[in-house]
Amino acid sequence: ALRDVEEETMPGVILGHKNIPVNSVGCYIPGGKYPMVASAHMSVLTAKVAGVERVIACAPPHDGGPNDAIVAAMHFAGADEIYCLGGVQAVGAMALGTETIAPVDMLVGPGNAFVAEAKRQLYGRVGIDLFAGPTETLVIADDTCDGEMAATDLLGQAEHGPNSPAILLTTSEKLVTDTQREIEKQLRTLETADIAGKAWEDYGQIILCDTDAEMLAEADRIASEHVQVMTRDPQYFLDNMTNYGALFLGPETNVAYGDKVIGTNHTLPTKLAARYTGGLWVGKKQMKVELVQADSNEFLSVTDATNAMELLLTRHKVDFIVGGFRTEAVLAMQDMAMDYK
Repeated sequence: ALRDVEEETMPGVILGHKNIPVNSVGCYIPGGKYPMVASAHMSVLTAKVAGVERVIACAPPHDGGPNDAIVAAMHFAGADEIYCLGGVQAVGAMALGTETIAPVDMLVGPGNAFVAEAKRQLYGRVGIDLFAGPTETLVIADDTCDGEMAATDLLGQAEHGPNSPAILLTTSEKLVTDTQREIEKQLRTLETADIAGKAWEDYGQIILCDTDAEMLAEADRIASEHVQVMTRDPQYFLDNMTNYGALFLGPETNVAYGDKVIGTNHTLPTKLAARYTGGLWVGKKQMKVELVQADSNEFLSVTDATNAMELLLTRHKVDFIVGGFRTEAVLAMQDMAMDYK
């Protein structure tokens, strides 16, 4: 939760947590091949909403210079500093600093394999949002879906790169045949056919299942970045799936909406990371820190103090006493604590 919490857990003891924004964040905006305008909003804007004081943004040059649309998106999202700088150079400059760029505390944003590897190597020196690999899409469909729509949605994500996995899970043999035929047809006219066709050839899959339950199990095993559900009962998958980056329910809700305009974030977990993390959001730029406040006169009963003393290291025991616990029971145990030296 983004709400700060304080709770008196027992008389004299207040525990809780606070959400503190990271002081500075560096946002990488891809744009070497295609200007990724939406990435500016999804990284810069979430950082500013989180309360980050200093947000810098880097994007590679496009056609020999800064891309006007990306620069405008960075500006309107609230970037404090904007640089026309791409690739490993940009990631290194933001994380390590240069003569003119102060280093940041955290790196966010998608990128190619080189950007991802740079973030991986810098992780620990700075924080990162997640390790983002090639775009992934999974279409879950039954006989209510037609081959044209399934093929369009698969190729719509496969065109991101030649190593982008695109998978169809279905219980319909007819949909298997129709989708294969439609993919071949669309690749004859698709402008990005060289990329999408290579991705489908090397990483495309169609998995035929017997039941919705089997599709559910396969979907959780695959743990795809994007999952589009076009079945009679999409709610079943919403209620039961656990491993995915973003879920798109129904034939009217395509993945491109989430990629560009609908409001969700497209920086999402890939390569099975959806088993343990979600995507980029406001909370990724905040630190959830614990707080403890204790009234020594109220805190420890004799039993609590005795148990604590048994478990503590020598200097911890002394710290208990010096720290202000002045009940007779604790003071009586001071000599016992010294015996543990």
